[in-house]
Amino acid sequence: MRSAAIRALVTAFALFTMAVAAESNAGEAGIAGAEPIAAEIDAADSSGAPDAGFEIAGPRDPWEGFNRKIFWFNDKLDLYLLRPVAVGWDFVVPELAQTGIRNIFQNARFPIVFLNDLLQAKPVHAGQDLGRFVINTTVGIGGLWDPAKRIGLSGNNEDFGQTLGYWGVPPGPFLVLPILGASNPRDTVGMVADSATMVHPYFLVWYISAAITTTNLINTRARYIEEIDENRASALDFYAFQRNAYMSLRENLVNDYEPTADPQDDDLYYFEDELESDPNEEESDEAPGEHEAGSGSGAGGETNAEG
Repeated sequence: MRSAAIRALVTAFALFTMAVAAESNAGEAGIAGAEPIAAEIDAADSSGAPDAGFEIAGPRDPWEGFNRKIFWFNDKLDLYLLRPVAVGWDFVVPELAQTGIRNIFQNARFPIVFLNDLLQAKPVHAGQDLGRFVINTTVGIGGLWDPAKRIGLSGNNEDFGQTLGYWGVPPGPFLVLPILGASNPRDTVGMVADSATMVHPYFLVWYISAAITTTNLINTRARYIEEIDENRASALDFYAFQRNAYMSLRENLVNDYEPTADPQDDDLYYFEDELESDPNEEESDEAPGEHEAGSGSGAGGETNAEG
């Protein structure tokens, strides 16, 4: 049954390639770049990586010609399939539910994070992640909520690609993978190793496991619709933008640099505090002449904390 599913996927992949090839010549020098579908690239802009504009292929990207073709394919797959589904998902599924789904999948990454904490000789981080998993799985109802963060247990982001980098393995050239998006040889090996530590594929039939993975993919894409659209519109060369963002992000993760918080990281656990706030109480805190003096500057907004 697994082999039949793989053959069907390969066939669909080939048919889609032929369909979109009629719309653009993949061999043109001006192929438009697009985001790889991996969630890491959706968040890469928060690392502060610059938009390099048009760059000549260098030592970091000797496979640029090949990468741009795969990048173009990923773009079409996103524009014609993933983005429309994500827009529909975002319309139907409330933001709080999206945050809860994201929390559950982050909690399910515990085996990957914990194992790589140990492989990087970080016992303190391993203890933090173990504590988070126990608390969020029990009190947080399977990871739907994040009560561990409220008591000061912040999570870590580790994977086997980072572990290889921690022990001095170089990343190698930039690489764009079909469907999976931006990577490099080191992270590709790491991704394969991490997939072996995921728990649910060992206990669920393949189509349920595939449905779970697809749900995570769509939910993640829906959370970054506006950000990706803005980056695509503003970047002179979207391929170069995401290449530099990915490489900067991975370097920062290997060195345990913490990027700025994701503006969409609403904390589902704190939602009741938002409901209990009294707008009249905020107004009463203003000085008598403060409103007139500051009438030209807006105040307010949502306070977002990572879930």
